[in-house]
Amino acid sequence: MGPGIMETETDIALEARALTCLRGRRLVFEGVDLALGAGGALVLTGPNGAGKSSLLRVLAGLIEPLAGEIRWRGTPVAGDREAYRARLAFLGHLDAVKPAATVRESLRFWADLSGGAAARVADALAALALEPLAEVRGAELSAGQKRRVALARLLVADRPLWLLDEPVTGLDAASVARLEAMIADHRAAGGLVIASTHGGLAIPDAVGLDIGRFQAEEAA
Repeated sequence: MGPGIMETETDIALEARALTCLRGRRLVFEGVDLALGAGGALVLTGPNGAGKSSLLRVLAGLIEPLAGEIRWRGTPVAGDREAYRARLAFLGHLDAVKPAATVRESLRFWADLSGGAAARVADALAALALEPLAEVRGAELSAGQKRRVALARLLVADRPLWLLDEPVTGLDAASVARLEAMIADHRAAGGLVIASTHGGLAIPDAVGLDIGRFQAEEAA
């Protein structure tokens, strides 16, 4: 059985200790600590270039930290990175919508790739109001529509940890409201959310983290 969002072995699901990130020759941030339990949410803030995207990519396993440690349910993820990655869904700045595939085909592909149930595709289409676009190819979608398809991938993947980098980019008010409802439902089921934002996304009771406070002196 694949990882689900109801894992409850410990109170703290995700923990990071003293994370430090080096990009090229630039020390982006150092000494970042965070901890989230089931249903928890963390909102990353800070000016452009402060390291919000870099922290999300470190947490997603896409960038190796210069120093520090990430733990899932008390176990260092370095011991089994694939098992950890199977527990997260990362939404970056690129929507990764295939131009030749229809919206439905794209979601079915992501469901198969992530081990999610194909039956979730219909629910994901409904949650993001994508039913009228289900047979439209990616090349014909607007930027906002592509973003909604990318968000729908979160629902077909069924991962406990959502890492969202500026998820409201390109969305209208109605779509932002749908995303907020998705996040609320995910948290109510025990899921975790870490999102970067410059505003416009309401996540009640989320913990705030100003990544600018962790910039090295030469980066500040």
